[in-house]
Amino acid sequence: MTHPILIARMNGKKDIDPQSELADTEEEASLPELEAEINLEDVGPVKAGRAAIARFAKNAPSTPGVYRMIDANGDVLYVGKAKNIKKRVTAYARPTGLDSRIMRMIAGTASMEFVSTATETEALLLEANLIKRLRPRFNVLLRDDKSFPFIMITQDHWAPQILKHRGARSRKASYYGPFASVWAVNRTINAMQRAFLLRSCSDSFFESRTRPCLLHQIKRCSAPCTKEIEFEAYRELVREANEFLSGKSQAVKEELAAEMEQAAGKEDFERAAIYRDRLAALSAVQSTQGINPRSVEEADVFALHQAGGFNCVEVFFFRTGQNWGNRAYFPKASRSHGAAEVLSAFVAQFYDDKPAPRLILLSQEFEDCQLLAEALSTKNGRKVEIAVPQRGERKDLVTHALANAKEALARKLADTSSQQKLLAALAEMFALKRPPRRIEVYDNSHISGSNATGAMIVVGQEGFQKNQYRKFNIRSTDLAPGDDYGMMREVLQRRFKRLKEESPRAPLDVFNSESPWPDLVLIDGGQGQLRAAEETLAALELGDIPLVAIAKGVDRDAGRETFHVPARRPFRLPPRDPLLYFIQRMRDEAHRFAIGSHRARRKKDIREAGLQEIPGVGPTRKRALLHHFGTLKAIERAALPDLAKVPGISAETARKIYDFFHERA
Repeated sequence: MTHPILIARMNGKKDIDPQSELADTEEEASLPELEAEINLEDVGPVKAGRAAIARFAKNAPSTPGVYRMIDANGDVLYVGKAKNIKKRVTAYARPTGLDSRIMRMIAGTASMEFVSTATETEALLLEANLIKRLRPRFNVLLRDDKSFPFIMITQDHWAPQILKHRGARSRKASYYGPFASVWAVNRTINAMQRAFLLRSCSDSFFESRTRPCLLHQIKRCSAPCTKEIEFEAYRELVREANEFLSGKSQAVKEELAAEMEQAAGKEDFERAAIYRDRLAALSAVQSTQGINPRSVEEADVFALHQAGGFNCVEVFFFRTGQNWGNRAYFPKASRSHGAAEVLSAFVAQFYDDKPAPRLILLSQEFEDCQLLAEALSTKNGRKVEIAVPQRGERKDLVTHALANAKEALARKLADTSSQQKLLAALAEMFALKRPPRRIEVYDNSHISGSNATGAMIVVGQEGFQKNQYRKFNIRSTDLAPGDDYGMMREVLQRRFKRLKEESPRAPLDVFNSESPWPDLVLIDGGQGQLRAAEETLAALELGDIPLVAIAKGVDRDAGRETFHVPARRPFRLPPRDPLLYFIQRMRDEAHRFAIGSHRARRKKDIREAGLQEIPGVGPTRKRALLHHFGTLKAIERAALPDLAKVPGISAETARKIYDFFHERA
């Protein structure tokens, strides 16, 4: 869907101090005392913000669209939509009637931008897109938006495949989902293969077959590769599979039942048994554990629960009359956001990059329900209904989702409380000024210097922040093979030099929960790695960043780690100290990420350079290995004794090959 969009950008005078107390408040949830003591309407920055808004409101369009409130640093504070932009923006300039969160938002506003759209529904979709992309501080933000797995039936081959898919939809195919977990996808594909006998092999494997594979023998593929089934018959199987996944499962089952009865009537019992088995497989798809509604063929269920200043939205996915799983989300929102406001923003952002089902069930109604339904209908090209059920099976689905939301939030609050205690203990042990808001942990991985990779993981107040992880391919050509100190210097120099350029560091006494600067840096290593890190940060004039090196115990014995801190004697923690377990988890996660990044890089090099990258393996031995095992993946998985059995491969060479694919931590 495309509509002409008029974009009007207006730059205002930067007359607000970005370091002011009101402009840089971390979270509304942390300022109840401040709000009680200060009348925000009397504070200078609020008046200046109102003046800036009034100035831009004069030239705002009187059309549907989206507006952005921007601070003096050019960061977007808030994204909103309006049926009439001019009226909505003018309301922010009035002297009274606004809550404290909006007053702080006004105080930080230095300029505004407007985007006119053809309709209010288009404005709603654009607003959700901009919020996800810009992540404004004062909006409700959908977090942990990991991609969902889908089932894909291809359309670019005469014999379509059924596959599991995650990521961009670049291939011509039909996509069905989302599924809440890979387990649910795998289970459904297995049952679909038994029911519709579609192939799952790659095109190259398909083209090379001269006889049916094992999947045909166990009745999970109709073997179109060797023409065991005619083209038209296979196309019919594909049609039935697409209809089943599209929500017409009952019609497909009735059609198969009729075929079975017809075959039985003709005393073709072998053919009738085939239809019987396919019907049984379809029943297996629809009889998974959990709630499986009888009257709901395709729906998503959203239930919101609020407690302790946190929000949890539990989402259940129902397709073809079966439960395809559920997932809990914890959107970021201030305490002043009501349940309806949080749910409205969440649902709009949720469907920004994924198709909506025909029915969306909610635990409570919000103002833009009808507008959102119209927007999703336009976007999907079919009618989308949004409802808040009051009785019956649909109400039971929402009640079940709400119970799960309450349980998930209770677990989250318990985990957060435990995390806060651990961070406070960490601050005390390493003499930090306050519990760390952001911890960065660094590690390196390589084999004799080859494919050297550095890794950084981030730990925050809510645990591991995987969207903040970074990997560094070591570029220096003058490093000696295995120079861990040099690798650490390069990683830290690249990380903090870029950080200084892209995000200037605020004064140490200014607390900002969104700052990319770490409060503590942990390094996997001993005194040498610590000295290298100290020198690197000092050269960048960042010597005040707390540093700690974690040296493994003798024989890498977990629980005997030694901590190296500048200007302090090395020390250990008691083996069963909860804080030690916490630090070990962070160190191990950094090591896992570093090893994974290194393996991915090494595999890429192997694909490009072949097995000859392994010392002692030339063209002759490479051919012998491939002749014996068949594929590179089989060589990688082979045990040491199996490698030694290959003609021309000595025990020493077998050890080198094995070690190449199985580096030790």
